[in-house]
Amino acid sequence: MPTLACRTCGRRIYMTDPLEALLPDERRCPRCGAAMEQERRDHERRQVLRRQNPPLDPGPPGGTERRSAERRSARDRRARS
Repeated sequence: MPTLACRTCGRRIYMTDPLEALLPDERRCPRCGAAMEQERRDHERRQVLRRQNPPLDPGPPGGTERRSAERRSARDRRARS
């Protein structure tokens, strides 16, 4: 599936047809109206997931909370009305 990218606003659009098959109005960015171009990075560059839990421990990390002392204990100074 070809991907079009707007170099002006950064929007990426996934198309079912190649760029050459589109009409001139369809080659425009729907957000800003600039000309869309073929995406230079067609494939995903990342090879593995960065943050992946181990398969035997799927939940959040256990133990103590790091910032429990910094958590607010009193109400806001402003009175809510």
